[in-house]
This record gives sequence, structure tokens and C-alpha cells, in this order.
Amino acid sequence: MFNFSLDKKILYIIIAIMVLSTVAQYITNPGALFALVVSVPGVLIAITFHEFAHGYAAYKLGDNTAKNEGRLSLNPLDHLDPIGTLMLLFAGFGWGKPVHVNPINYTRKISMEKGEAIVSVAGPLTNIVLALILAIIDALIIRFAGITFLLSTIGSITKMIIEAGIAINIGLGVFNLIPLPPLDGSKIIMPFLSYHAKQWFRNNEQIFYIIFVVIWITGIASILISPVINWVTSGIMTITRLILS
Repeated sequence: MFNFSLDKKILYIIIAIMVLSTVAQYITNPGALFALVVSVPGVLIAITFHEFAHGYAAYKLGDNTAKNEGRLSLNPLDHLDPIGTLMLLFAGFGWGKPVHVNPINYTRKISMEKGEAIVSVAGPLTNIVLALILAIIDALIIRFAGITFLLSTIGSITKMIIEAGIAINIGLGVFNLIPLPPLDGSKIIMPFLSYHAKQWFRNNEQIFYIIFVVIWITGIASILISPVINWVTSGIMTITRLILS
């Protein structure tokens, strides 16, 4: 759930710079271009399930907003944001079209704040689960498909698509857990903050947007989340080995 309140022109400039900075690499390196192409299915799956999970979680809590807007769908066209999709392809992290929810409609069994946290965590958690499922599929292919299939063109491309999907889902899930607006993590942490910390956080939300943009375009975000991505990847591989052992 990525809802950016800054001027869209800033995003257009950022995406243009990132695209231009990588175009030369793709032109001179066919392998990089091929890697971009095989990552497309992973991007579509990651964004679609991420946004669907937000809408479904809100629906289960009693809010029909996403359902009424046609967002309880696994059709990628219902969830893709052009800029966010390009960012995920070219920069390794991005977002889908924000799912609209109305916390007022949530069940009164929990607070609206906790409801928002549950809806927010649903997206990243779904990406991590998807990465685990893809990792299990990848391991099953390696174990049972046979060397002939693995060395074939179809087998090689299949493995590349699956492994790209694993990396993209982990990257999208972990990236969205950063506790800065407009990312999901900013709402996930709210129930754990004191009253004064929440007020300070909300009063300075625009500053956090600026901080986010800075760490984003400078690559600091990638540096910060790389250890977490490595930890999650290692955990998924460990769980996969245990399941298939």
C-alpha cells in the first residue's frame, strides 16, 4: 500500500533518471536486458498479490471499499501503477496502485489503528509467503526435473523466472516494511508507539516523506534493507530445505 503525497513530477524525474542510467547498460549488455525481461512475471505477481492482500485483509475486517472498487482481484491490470512498476523493474523496488480502505468500517473488536496495521502488514507478509512458495517450487524442480530439463532452454528460463520472482517478492516485502511514510511499515509500527510518539510521527509526516525520498534516490534504502533481505532469503532457504528434507 504505497500512497505518495509528494508532487508526482518528483517521481517522474526520479524514474526518468533511473531509466536513463540503466538504458546504456541494457544496450551494451544483452544479458542484463534478458534478466530484465525474465523479471517481468515476478513483478506482476509480486505487485498483484501485495495489493490484493491489502484489500482482502480490509474486507475481512469489515471494510468493503476495495471490493466495491474492484480491487479484490488477481488481475494485474487492476493493481499496476505505471511508475511503481517501472521502479520495481529498473530500481529493484516499487509499488502498485494504492488500495483504498476506510478504517471506520473495520470491526470494533479491534481499534482502527490495529486494523490499519493488520491491513498494512498483509501486503509484505504475502510477498514473503510467495517467495517461500516459489523457493519450494524451485527446489522441487532441481530435485525431480532431471539434468536434461535443467540444462535445456525452457528449464533454464523457467528457473530464472522463478528465482527472479523469489528475489522480487522478498525485495518488495522487505522494502515496504521500512517504517517511513508512504510505506506499509509506517502504519505497522503505530500500535507499538506511545501516544506522544504517534503525535510526533503524524505531525512530522511530511518530513518523513522527504527523508524517504533522500534515502531512496541515494541508494541508502538499499544499503539499509540489504541485511534484512539476506536474512529473509537465508530463512526461506532454510525452511525450504527442512520441508523437502
